[in-house]
Amino acid sequence: MNKKILTNIFLSTLYLSTFTFGGGYVIVTLLKKKFVDELHWIDQQEMLDLVAIAQSSPGAIAVNGAIVVGYKLAGLPGVFCAVLGAVIPPFVILTVISFFYTAFKENFIIQAMLSGMKAGVGAVILSVVYDMGGDVVKEKDPLLIILMTASFIAAYFYHVNVIFIILAAALTGVCKTINRKLRNEA
Repeated sequence: MNKKILTNIFLSTLYLSTFTFGGGYVIVTLLKKKFVDELHWIDQQEMLDLVAIAQSSPGAIAVNGAIVVGYKLAGLPGVFCAVLGAVIPPFVILTVISFFYTAFKENFIIQAMLSGMKAGVGAVILSVVYDMGGDVVKEKDPLLIILMTASFIAAYFYHVNVIFIILAAALTGVCKTINRKLRNEA
């Protein structure tokens, strides 16, 4: 296994995990920028597939994303390096914060800083939605556009549990694939 790739996977996920605030969806766009746009190790469609796998699996999406990207790039050693890089920063940061929790909880400046970070996180999440939704629209597949729109409406307006939306999208994808395969065989 190429030691340089493993080192790069570890350092990339370590860096991304260290400087990512706001949860897993924020790290998804940063993983895309690093591994698709910058390093060109995977393409856009593969990244979307890997995100779908990470999102469908139990656990933190940041760790799941690191797992699937690490596995795609370097197999099990890649998984180990990616997970280690993704887990170390939150572990260290949360350990330090837990020692100072009371001071942080009551500190006006820290509370103001965290409030400001919420706005930044919201902007990054909007960027992810725009990038991924734009790719779906570019495909010009009416089924995918309807599925994306229906998923948003179900989650936002009707508060449908995300698990049901993911299962419905997965079922739709399976049916679409089977249908395409049957048409190609005919």
